Amino acid sequence: MNAPTQPPILQVHDLSFSYPGQPALASGWCASVGEGVTLLHGDTGSGKSTLLRVIAGTLPASGRLVLAGARLDAQPEAYRCNVFFCDPATEAFDQVTARACTATLSEGDAGFDAALWQALVEGFSLAPHIEKPMYMLSTGSKRKVGLAAALASGRPLVLLDEPEGALDARSIGCLWKAVASLAGRAGRAIVIASSARLEHVPLAGCIELPLR
Repeated sequence: MNAPTQPPILQVHDLSFSYPGQPALASGWCASVGEGVTLLHGDTGSGKSTLLRVIAGTLPASGRLVLAGARLDAQPEAYRCNVFFCDPATEAFDQVTARACTATLSEGDAGFDAALWQALVEGFSLAPHIEKPMYMLSTGSKRKVGLAAALASGRPLVLLDEPEGALDARSIGCLWKAVASLAGRAGRAIVIASSARLEHVPLAGCIELPLR
């Protein structure tokens, strides 16, 4: 007998989005994202970061998004509790410590893996910086704080935006080792926006921009 097919983690129905006066990033787009790692691929400026914000529910669009059974239009709070997304360019946490930033990002995340987070802090060489205000950290260290929280998250969907950006070689190795170890977890999907093809982890799917 064939194994039962797992339902998609994220379903996108008739999604349309455009900034005023600009061509549509999506028009009636439909897609399904299942367990494992999905690559969101496109050139710089193709709209990868924008699409991540739409999927995260932080940028409004028309259409229907369903994540782990929760509809964004009908159950926005439940939907957003099912997704982890931290804009790597955000300045919202500049005045708090890296530890406090992590606490905020993991708030309400019952599946947050504190042991994995601690291992990532060590792997990303963040331990000396964890009690420092975020504004004191380098761009790379700020991104590592977000990545450690993302990879330790227990939420069904994790969105990563150009995760190698501003990382040193050791941290890049730590990143992909962690992603590979998470890729096979049941009920977990990771969408990685990247202008490069991913060669470090097996992919469950690929979304190409511009959307067809």
